[in-house]
Parts: sequence; C-alpha cells; structure tokens
Amino acid sequence: MWFVFALLSAVFAAATSILAKVGIEGVDSTLATAIRTLVVLLMAWGMVFLTGVQGGIGRIGGKSWLFLILSGLATGASWLCYYRALQIGEASKVVPVDKLSVVITLVLAFLFLHERFTAKSLVGCLLIGAGTLAMVL
Repeated sequence: MWFVFALLSAVFAAATSILAKVGIEGVDSTLATAIRTLVVLLMAWGMVFLTGVQGGIGRIGGKSWLFLILSGLATGASWLCYYRALQIGEASKVVPVDKLSVVITLVLAFLFLHERFTAKSLVGCLLIGAGTLAMVL
C-alpha cells in the first residue's frame, strides 16, 4: 500500500510543479510560497479533524515535537528555494535538480538512520545523478 501512496505523491508533486510554474508568473516567489503553505495548512488540519485524530496532539512526545518542527523548517526552506528556482528557471530543469533529494535522502538515511546502502542503492543514486545531469546540461 505504501507504493500506491508514494506513486500518488509523485503524481501530485508533478502536478504541483506545473501548476506552480503557471501560478507564480508575476507573483513574488515568497508570497506564492506563503499562499501555497496556507492552502496546505488548511488541507492538513481539515484531514486531522475529518479523520478525528486531533486528540493525539497531547500524546506527542518532546523528541517528536522537536523533529517535526525541524522537518517543518526544512520543508519551508525547501519550498522557498523551490519556488524561487521555478520563478527564475525552467520547470523541466528545476524539477530534476530538486529530485536529487532522492540521492541525498539515501545518503542521509544511511548515515543517520543506519539504513542499508546496497549495490542497488548505489546504482540507483548514480543513475539519478546521471539523469539529472543529462536533463540539466
């Protein structure tokens, strides 16, 4: 089931890139990011209340709060940089560079989460890196 959600995430991310590129025309990238973030905020809290899980807030531990906040800060920084890149660059070049996050994630997962880095992972990283270079150059 995780694969279905991951695939849907990729489809929505692709739509996000195209919709953002069109929507950001003539709009400051920081303002556009703030508008996008407001929509995401409303949608996320809507889902919390729709599914009835709002009662779980009190059970979140300190470590989880810290890392969720740090993740939020990283997301915000990513979105600000992404929208600025989209505003001044071509979507067909910005998006592949953004997807280098896959390679960076694999390396960070190996270093900090002690996940396995296999020959298959290495080949995948090399192919993603080569593909990104081929698309950007």
